[in-house]
Amino acid sequence: MTEEMIVGDDALAEEILTLLTRTPGTVRVLLEDLPPELLHADEGEGTFSPFSVLGHLIQGEIDDWIPRARWILEHGRERPFLPFDRLAHLERTRDRSLDELLTEFETLRKTGLAALREVLEGGADLDAGGLHPELGEVTLRQLLATWAVHDLNHIAQITRVVAHQFEGEVGPWKAYLPILHHDR
Repeated sequence: MTEEMIVGDDALAEEILTLLTRTPGTVRVLLEDLPPELLHADEGEGTFSPFSVLGHLIQGEIDDWIPRARWILEHGRERPFLPFDRLAHLERTRDRSLDELLTEFETLRKTGLAALREVLEGGADLDAGGLHPELGEVTLRQLLATWAVHDLNHIAQITRVVAHQFEGEVGPWKAYLPILHHDR
């Protein structure tokens, strides 16, 4: 990538692209060959299993990140973007295999990264503003940083959910395992 690719903040864009590029492989390593009881475990009612997290990440690739980036660049602060249905993945992932979903996520992310590079190479203003339906004014910079942190959040969630399944087995070592001390 060239230095003039992004107006104002090459380093930020490179960091975001690096993180976003690594997520599909990280998720694959975390989930592939995971026993079904861990893959589909959750932390209680209304929480996501690692399998559900993967479905949610896929749904974000389809309906959230790039569509919202394009929306900001096209509509600015004139119209809020459409709300994101955090649970739309539940129906989309029903009766689908883990490998199928991992492959779909990898493919969608590759396409999303190509679209993001195109947006950035086109000289997009990272401070371009848009309207979130709940949060109000946001910028393209904030959206892209949120995309990367969203990935990290869900990677942490996957590991936390799996760790939670062993909470009763670790005995007194729980005191030394911060992953087991959290609000669900």
